[in-house]
Amino acid sequence: MIDLLNESRGCIIITGMSGAGKSSALNVLEDQGFYAIDNLPPALLPQLFDMLESHSSAADKGVAAVVDVRSEALLNDLSQVVVKLHENGIKTKIIFIDCSDGDLVRRYETTRRRHPLAEGLTILQGIESERVRLQNIIKNADIVIDTTGLKLPDFKKRLLEATGMSAEQPSIIISSFGFKFGAPQDADFIIDARFLPNPNYVDELHSLSGRDKPVINYLQSFPVFGEFLSRANSLFEYVSSVYGDTGKKQLHICVGCTGGRHRSVAVAEMLGACLRSAGRRVRVQHRDIDKGSLR
Repeated sequence: MIDLLNESRGCIIITGMSGAGKSSALNVLEDQGFYAIDNLPPALLPQLFDMLESHSSAADKGVAAVVDVRSEALLNDLSQVVVKLHENGIKTKIIFIDCSDGDLVRRYETTRRRHPLAEGLTILQGIESERVRLQNIIKNADIVIDTTGLKLPDFKKRLLEATGMSAEQPSIIISSFGFKFGAPQDADFIIDARFLPNPNYVDELHSLSGRDKPVINYLQSFPVFGEFLSRANSLFEYVSSVYGDTGKKQLHICVGCTGGRHRSVAVAEMLGACLRSAGRRVRVQHRDIDKGSLR
């Protein structure tokens, strides 16, 4: 296992068989904070590092680049560029993404795309030609990952493990909202809190919000509120850990009531407190709290 997180000015070069998952690997590393570049000629990498010295993600984590090594010229460029990067003090690792011929054929048939080297040839002949060209690259690769039969979550997990990275638990954003103003379009989960007793129709609570203690005390006086909160907390403790295994960096939970002022706000605040106490990174926000309340 290679710990790339402890290396400054690092460069991860992603190459391998066409259709094996190079772009997916790049997306995973971009989610981890790397500056990601797709289909870059290897000869440009040293110049790129000079240009990106002040870029925060490139400086903090490094650069991840997919390079096209299907032509003979680029094959020679890649080996020369790796030497030059090392000479410049840039720690460089090559990740080769491989896959069985059978799986590659099925992927091309499913997407109905032509293999880049299959001009006038069958898909399998194009794959075989590429494999011959890349035989020296795979021998010199630091990490080889075979995606045969892998689903995307399994591939992400294997890539992170191979590079010495861990899938951090995603940050959690909890947003309250009012259904009368429309549900958020970027929600991962939507909780409907309209089944709870409505403080809006209690005279002394009408002008308050779900942040105020009297409103919280009112809702807590109903057993259904505590039971609901406990079940929601258990659900999202589990969900956040599962999302982390897939490499997802953020979980957006939206809690709605009619106007977005009382019930949804109280649930969002208390759910956020519960998840924080379990060690989750949580931010609570209230979209519609100041848009007025119904009567």
